[in-house]
Amino acid sequence: MNAVIRCVLLGAVAVTPALPLVAQSSALPANAALKDTLVALEGQSWEAWKKRDGAFYQQFLSDDHVEMGAGGRSTKAQVVAFVASPTCIVTSYKTGQFEIVAVDANTALLTYRAEQNTMCAGKAVPSPAWVSSLYVRRNGRWLNALYQQSPIR
Repeated sequence: MNAVIRCVLLGAVAVTPALPLVAQSSALPANAALKDTLVALEGQSWEAWKKRDGAFYQQFLSDDHVEMGAGGRSTKAQVVAFVASPTCIVTSYKTGQFEIVAVDANTALLTYRAEQNTMCAGKAVPSPAWVSSLYVRRNGRWLNALYQQSPIR
């Protein structure tokens, strides 16, 4: 994905949960199979988060992955190490209200609502939250290139 598209998407995600820049672009209609594929991948990532499976994230994240959270920007290596660490304990989670926007044939944005009962370093992770999860298809595989949660107030 080129840097211009990434900057536009990052800016849109950071500013508002509604993505008018993407909606007004030449986005392709997302098909049900693509949505099912990405929702399944997202579900696997939540299970891996719960199990502290850093190896899953090593394969699931693109090499140029960016994760935006309350602490700022994280890279793939930082996310993999964090997930594998004993810092967080995920007791339960629930996801739903999935929506998808196909930006082009190899890029799709999955948004949804997530709830989790998770403690990190003795502090509760804000829940519920809206999630933006951007996928890119490279070498025939869908990889997560951007992930961000925004707490629901």
